This record gives sequence, structure tokens and C-alpha cells, in this order.
Amino acid sequence: MFLPQLLDKAHSGQRLVALTCYDASMARLMASCGIDILLVGDSLGMTIQGHDSTLPVSLADMVYHTRAVAKGAAGQAFILADLNFGSYQSAPKQAFVSAAQLMAAGANMVKLEGGALFVETVRFLTRRGIPVCAHLGLLPQSVNTTGYRMQAKAETAAQQLLDDALALQEAGASLLVLEAIPAELAARVTQTLSIPTIGIGAGVHCGGQVLVINDLLGLTPTPPRFAQNFLHGQGSLEAALRAYAEAVRRGQFPGPEHSR
Repeated sequence: MFLPQLLDKAHSGQRLVALTCYDASMARLMASCGIDILLVGDSLGMTIQGHDSTLPVSLADMVYHTRAVAKGAAGQAFILADLNFGSYQSAPKQAFVSAAQLMAAGANMVKLEGGALFVETVRFLTRRGIPVCAHLGLLPQSVNTTGYRMQAKAETAAQQLLDDALALQEAGASLLVLEAIPAELAARVTQTLSIPTIGIGAGVHCGGQVLVINDLLGLTPTPPRFAQNFLHGQGSLEAALRAYAEAVRRGQFPGPEHSR
């Protein structure tokens, strides 16, 4: 799947369904279950490697897992790959070199975290043929500064997030992940932008949803409040994935209990 097909889905009113994915077998199953976006997330630092944050993940790690996921999906899902910590922050040219490796490994788009500081990086990448997904709200790569907690609760911070979102869109970002922000703010951002938003802990009013696959399967010892165990009560992994996709598309997930 390529970006125009994905955007056509979103602009037709369909909610986009995304999950993190790290290997070929899971990619094949997710694609067959109708998951639109397979996010090769730097969350693999915690889910696969056992770290307590995403920070130790290397570009080589991201390339390896992106290649595996792309092979498994075989063109049947959209591959979104994270730019890992330290691979893009110093300069737009550094970001391009890193992103080019992920695209060569099979990614259809790269994702980076941050607002106004990275507007020129987004512009630099998109003008050179690399689609970009921006990421605002809780930024896992900045956990040492922010911690894992709800962001943009004050009006000044909310306005800054909206301003950043507009600037990133103007610079060429095609998608925007909103993580751990108030549902009301996510709705406001979604209504203001012309590009789709993908929520995680941001309420039901985004244009789509993403979860970490380990949270969806109940494998996280202390899951975040916005997660739901979709494997519970299902007879198979396939059934759990299909239940998640259906719940997102019908606007049934996330519910009020998953929003703050």
C-alpha cells in the first residue's frame, strides 16, 4: 500500500487502524486481518530488547526490523518506521541519510517526534520524496525530560501543540500521531488539520488509532490506561486483531475509560 491509497481511505471517512509490528510473521497476519498501518516502532527497545525506554534503539535495529516487516506484509499494508533517537535531531541532512536507509529497507514513510524544532527537517525530507509522519504530545524519546504522563493539559501548552501541528502540516507532514493528550485537544487538532491524525491515549475523535501490539495482547505487566486487551475472550490471535480493527473503525475504541 502506498501513501495515496492510505490517504484516500482517511479522506473517505474511514478510521485508520494501526499497530506496532516488529517481524515478518506478525506483519503477514496483521496485513491479512486488515490492519492499515504497521508501525515499526522504536518501542521495540522495550517490547523486544527489554530496555526501560526507546533510547537505546539504534538505526541498525530499525533497519533490520523494517526489512523483516516489509517482507512479511508483502505490499498489503502501509509500513511506517520510526526514526530512532539520535538519528535525526542534529540536522535535516542527518535525518535524510537515516530516513533513506529505512525507505530502502521497505518503509513507506518515516516518523519523527517533536514540534517547531523539526519543521525544517520535515520540509527537507518531504521535498526529497520521503513521506513523513509527525508525532506530538507525549514524546517517548524525551522521557528523561517529560516522564510518561499526559501532555498539553494547560491552555498555553495546548495552543503550542496546535500551532506545532499546523506548522508540521504546512512543512509537508502527511500524518500526525497524537499521544497522551486530552481528548478534547485531540478533537480540536483533528478538526483543524487537513491531514489525518492517529491517536494513542488521545480519545476517539482522531482519524485513526494505534496501539503497541504487546498492550493489545495483554503482555504488558502494567499496561497504560489507554490500552485494552483484545485477546481476552477471543479464540485466536487473528480474532483479537480483527476485533481491534473493527472496534477502531466503528468508533468503539477507545472508549471513555481509555481517555483522560
